[in-house]
Amino acid sequence: MSIFTKLACLFVAASCLQVTFAQGQTTLIYAGRLIDGTGKPAQEEVTVFIDKDKIQKIERGYAALPAGATAIDWKNRTVLPGLMDCHVHLEHQHGPDDLSNTVRLNDADVAYLGAKFAKTTLRAGFTTVRDLGGSGVNLALRDAIKKGLVPGPRVICAGSAISSTGGHGDGSNGLNDDLGEPHRFSDNIADGVEGARRAVRRQYQRGVDVIKVTATGGVLSYAKDGSRPQFSQEELNALVLTASDYGLKVAAHAHGAEGIKRALKAGVASIEHGTIQDDEAIALFKKTGAYYVPTLSAGRATEDSAKKPGHYPPIITAKALLVSPQMKATFKKAVAAGVKVAYGTDAGVFDHGTNGNEFIYMLEGGMAPMDAIVAATHNAADLLGILATVGTLEAGKIADIVALKANPLQEPTAFKQVDAVMQSGKLVRMQD
Repeated sequence: MSIFTKLACLFVAASCLQVTFAQGQTTLIYAGRLIDGTGKPAQEEVTVFIDKDKIQKIERGYAALPAGATAIDWKNRTVLPGLMDCHVHLEHQHGPDDLSNTVRLNDADVAYLGAKFAKTTLRAGFTTVRDLGGSGVNLALRDAIKKGLVPGPRVICAGSAISSTGGHGDGSNGLNDDLGEPHRFSDNIADGVEGARRAVRRQYQRGVDVIKVTATGGVLSYAKDGSRPQFSQEELNALVLTASDYGLKVAAHAHGAEGIKRALKAGVASIEHGTIQDDEAIALFKKTGAYYVPTLSAGRATEDSAKKPGHYPPIITAKALLVSPQMKATFKKAVAAGVKVAYGTDAGVFDHGTNGNEFIYMLEGGMAPMDAIVAATHNAADLLGILATVGTLEAGKIADIVALKANPLQEPTAFKQVDAVMQSGKLVRMQD
């Protein structure tokens, strides 16, 4: 299906997904508590002045309402920057029909599902996400959201993940010859240095914002090993250098220590999952300044599913039962060592809209509440290269704002109680 047909499908979907936008040009938010995302202490009784889509200024106390302005009373709420999830897959959501969907759904079907999942994610308080791998419909969805055709978070998109033959991103894994043949020579499969360069250039040609590479095996692919490296050092070096030449950062899916270290040595911007980190890997994180995106939610979700008899094929079940405990232990070790963390969940492996559970798991892993908030705001924006415009509540930045019923500095489940969402100065959700 052409990109034009995909966009047409998303345009039709927009008629079914209505968003409630806010009022006039100048808005004052009266916030009972404000956490600005920079890591500074929370402020009590604050007024946020919004002019069109941007924050004009922030003042202590509740300012008088100027003539013609609109007030939003969140005096009994905690107000924060719009949240960011640096690892989602908007095209799908894990369920019992996963295998049949690979051969049953057309791009148009995927487009409608993606529009639904995007809206759900936005209503959960996540105003920006990084989509790290799909069929290419995710690129059309990104553009449709940007144009206002459908509601959803701002999307930083990787298009399709680059994989070696038989690697974690090879769609032919586990399929018979007839079904697998279309995937075997697809443009995301890269073998050798020249293949790595070519795959990056193809994704650039498609219009991606970031490159995703599967540097090691994975949990949900139909392959026996989920942690060993799947690219050589030379291949990764060529891939990252080519991406840099085109102005693109690289996110590396990596579970095992050797694959993590190869990716960090190559110069990736982030390690996704990072399940097994030895001391050398942690030292490389700190030396290179790369971000660790832990996706603890994915580990929990796959472990829970693996405990259900028959939910996964045995080859996947064995991997899924191992990963979550390893993720928990590594997260504690990395946080204690001062590795930079950016918030990411792998939503799509579990239900979209439940992205806020990651805060609970991060706190259980020893991260301080304020640090977890910074990971989902300032740090995420820094990783995504958009900190100049979003990620913190400061004058001149885009007014992406969420309001919570509970105080997230005291209540770990606060992010499951998102009460209102503002994106670019417009209310896209008020309390139901």
